[in-house]
Amino acid sequence: MKTFISRFSFSFAVMLFGCVLFAGWASAHVTVKPGTSAPGAWETYSIKVPVEKDIPTVKVALKIPEDLDFKQYRPVPEWKVELTKGEDGRVTVVTWTAEGEGIGPGEFQQFEFVGKNPDNDAALAWDAFQYYSDGSIVEWNGEEGSDNPHSITKVTADATGAAEENAAAHGHDHEAGATGAEAGNTGAGTGDGTESAPTADGRDGQNAGSSSTEVVTLILSIAALILSLAALVAALRSRKKVS
Repeated sequence: MKTFISRFSFSFAVMLFGCVLFAGWASAHVTVKPGTSAPGAWETYSIKVPVEKDIPTVKVALKIPEDLDFKQYRPVPEWKVELTKGEDGRVTVVTWTAEGEGIGPGEFQQFEFVGKNPDNDAALAWDAFQYYSDGSIVEWNGEEGSDNPHSITKVTADATGAAEENAAAHGHDHEAGATGAEAGNTGAGTGDGTESAPTADGRDGQNAGSSSTEVVTLILSIAALILSLAALVAALRSRKKVS
């Protein structure tokens, strides 16, 4: 009986410890938020880039979904922004390159931009490419459930609220400044133009929700780690008594 309890405790400890490791790994994905938005809305999107390795991330490239009309980006100190455009003038890739040390181990960085959603329901897939200082690249372009999944934003009429309010309240302002913003973005890709910062409407609420989720995840992970360590100690003691 003691042998059974010992083995069960040891197995339980290993499973809990594995869950903690998996939770930490899963939360380290490059992600784009929000996960849902309204058709036709001018949405403020945020790409979050954590560092999984013990070396800095020095560049991040994000493919813009074909159905999204990229408008503006928010400048970040010590990061250069390059916009790649197709033959039709549409922005297809946004690349952030560190002019300093980049994103260090144990850190993350967020980059923000504004895009106009398609008028109909759609699923926007965000393929991202994370470049490390040693030249290695992590491609976040897999399907859901894969090792390196890309984020998906569901554009649906059911996503009412802040996005629609922003489109109604600030649509005229955006339209008035769109030409200047696009000109500035073109310059950003060549180094000749000025940078344009998007509005921050709705961003604080999204970041607050994300932060709350991260705090809860961290607390649960710590609690699971403590329980797993306690179970491991108990298992080792039981094995010593049996032997």
